[in-house]
Amino acid sequence: MSAQHHTFFASCPTGLESALVDELEHLGASAIEVTQGGVEFQGSFTFGYHINLESRIASRVLLQLAKREYVNEQDIYHIVLHLPWWEWFTVQQTIKVKVQAKRCPLPSLDFVTLRIKDAVCDAFMKRKKARPHVDTRTPDIQIVGFLDERTVTVYLDTSGEPLFKRGWSQIRTEAPIRENLAAGLLALAGWTEAQVLLDPMCGGGTILIEAAQMAKRVAPGLGRRFAFQKFRGFDAKLWEKICFASVAKQHAAPSVSLFGSDRNAKVLQIAEKNCQTMGLSELVTLRQSDVLMLDAPRGEGILLTNPPYGVRLGEYAELATFYPKFGDVLKKKFFGWRAYIFTADRRVPKMIRLLPTRKVPLFNGDLECRLYEFKLVQGGHRKSRRVGGSINRIEESVN
Repeated sequence: MSAQHHTFFASCPTGLESALVDELEHLGASAIEVTQGGVEFQGSFTFGYHINLESRIASRVLLQLAKREYVNEQDIYHIVLHLPWWEWFTVQQTIKVKVQAKRCPLPSLDFVTLRIKDAVCDAFMKRKKARPHVDTRTPDIQIVGFLDERTVTVYLDTSGEPLFKRGWSQIRTEAPIRENLAAGLLALAGWTEAQVLLDPMCGGGTILIEAAQMAKRVAPGLGRRFAFQKFRGFDAKLWEKICFASVAKQHAAPSVSLFGSDRNAKVLQIAEKNCQTMGLSELVTLRQSDVLMLDAPRGEGILLTNPPYGVRLGEYAELATFYPKFGDVLKKKFFGWRAYIFTADRRVPKMIRLLPTRKVPLFNGDLECRLYEFKLVQGGHRKSRRVGGSINRIEESVN
């Protein structure tokens, strides 16, 4: 099982596919193909161990068992029925079936889910004279079906809990971004540990913590369990060696400059506690400060932040007052920096009166967002006209 090459699918937040490709290439994946919402790649079964342990951007890693054309639900049933499920798990283990689709012509995905479950159980009955039980909450094994217009692909979920759930318990703030999205934003911003990083509205500190872990070479999956550990054929000794090797690569005291601030004292205490939990307090400098009163901590660097927007905090009138002032702070105090603002509010570039040098469409869960890049050069990239009137009268021109 280990030596044979398998096809995997790593899902990720939409918009981070290119960053995930770069990461998978760095980790040694082959035959990489990009699709919306994820990346297909190949490697040995045990290579899946490495991806689950090391990937910061993937949401899940799925192992492909079959990919076939279908016409109706009965076709799908027969495809699943003839797979050797007993090679992957035992009849004593619980299962869950999840079905996703894109442009699927079948009338009911619930019925497809039922037929896949029946096929798995019937396959075990024919082979083992017993069938596994279903557990929709905490299954041992999750089977995933994906349907497009003509093709059904059957996977085993090798991750279990989604990969943005790192091997540590973070205290959550009101509107946090997921850890793999934070890692993806850092990748899109081109941040490296040699660069100063500032998050002036850091909330619980997710962006800074991801950056600190990257600098320390801490694998995001250390300290948690994965679904593949319940598979038949799981090599526990090899997994232990992989984890030990990952720990050995960690950088005990990296030279890195990470700064965070927030005007909310209680939120900043959460960020401090999260850094302490991860042993990162010496790497991250935190202070209570209103972003409008903040000075640049160094002569140049990267500012990356997920500021408040209407869906999360505040009303439009409040934001219409805040963002022009924030733009003034960027122009006056952050000359030589690159600023990256991740937001669902597409009016932000107009409100801060700066032209973005790049904009990347992304999703934060189901919420469509943009990552705007601003190169803060003296006299450059400034809007030639002022934004007048109330926020409701601003025309949409930046997508």
